[in-house]
Amino acid sequence: MIETTELLPGVTLRCYTDSRFKQGCLSFQLVRPMRAEEAALNALLPAVLLRGCRQHPDMRAITARLDELYGASVGALVRRVGDYQTTGVHCGFMEDRFALEGDAIFAPMMDLLRQLLTEPILEGEGFNREFVESEKKNLIATIEAERNDKRAYAAAQLMKLMCKSDSFGIPRLGEKEQVAAITPEGLYTHYQKILHSSVVELFYVGSFHAAQVSERIRPLLAGLQRNPEKLPAQTPFHACPANENEEEMDIAQAKLCMGFVTPVNNQSPDFAAMQVLNMIFGGGMTSKLFMNVREKLSLCYSIGSGYHGSKGILTVSAGIDTEQYDKVRQEIFAQLDACCQGDITADELLSAKEGILSSLRGVTDSPGAIENYCITSTLSGLPLSIPEYMTAVAAVTAEQVAAVAKTLQLHTTFFLKGVGK
Repeated sequence: MIETTELLPGVTLRCYTDSRFKQGCLSFQLVRPMRAEEAALNALLPAVLLRGCRQHPDMRAITARLDELYGASVGALVRRVGDYQTTGVHCGFMEDRFALEGDAIFAPMMDLLRQLLTEPILEGEGFNREFVESEKKNLIATIEAERNDKRAYAAAQLMKLMCKSDSFGIPRLGEKEQVAAITPEGLYTHYQKILHSSVVELFYVGSFHAAQVSERIRPLLAGLQRNPEKLPAQTPFHACPANENEEEMDIAQAKLCMGFVTPVNNQSPDFAAMQVLNMIFGGGMTSKLFMNVREKLSLCYSIGSGYHGSKGILTVSAGIDTEQYDKVRQEIFAQLDACCQGDITADELLSAKEGILSSLRGVTDSPGAIENYCITSTLSGLPLSIPEYMTAVAAVTAEQVAAVAKTLQLHTTFFLKGVGK
């Protein structure tokens, strides 16, 4: 059970008390509406903050302090959840009850987090220039690495085309040109603004109860001047003109990406049925796309589907030979039509459900998985707890799967093909 406490205006602490683990975790996230003009700033910010603070002025000093705290860890955290982008840090630490007598870990860890967030190394009116320039290079390298992963690149291009009228098309880390333009002064000014105006979400997993966690966290928040802006509600897919687009690149294996839209999202009564449909259609190695298009017909090297429940978008991605484009598209539609007609075997339905249920059971296997699932679900508006979600999945029928399949409509296609192919 999650205990929720409002610590300050717009500052919410959520506690998942669980004594099964030797390790606990806590995340601190500033939640922002996803905006193109600040996506890169938000993505860069936590990496710069983790480079040093007044008492621990470099990464070596921070690492030494973490070692003193029984090998605790702290890392940058940048998420995109529907219409929101979050920026912050994630802390992992050993539970106090496993430390030597007289030692505490959680409270000192929160003090280190306070220092990293509120006492950064500054130069003039901005962050330390060396820190900023170094982390800009790292972030640009991460963004450029996507282009080298052709499957990820094609999927990202599909989203940009499909969501031109929707914040979901904005890259989670921003564009590399935006990163390159960031200055230490501009980044610090942005940080001061969002620290005061953002909704703040803290999520704790460990053996302490909410009152105990609140007591240890309050010093972290003591100096914050709060004037929070209310977050706009999550929205479904924003309609924009459908299109087909292709791009040439020097590659041996072409990438076909197709984006479908549906009114079924994670707040719909049929959400569980759509998740099961995705698994039957292309979500795993027993799916119709994999078993028929790849294994039986040998029309592709790889194929699969993914469902973005916050927006009601289902995507299909395939690695193919360019000359197989028409055949692969035709067969993808054929397998979707089979789902629409209820051509679903008992084994397909059972395998799809078990795949989802297995993933949901795995959520509670570690503090990090619990934090990731619960905070993402909260921000996206998913109204189901894990047990409720599992019950809904187990109850899905083939008829319900066929019904939600009929709601899917192709919206956008992106084809990345080899030069001269």
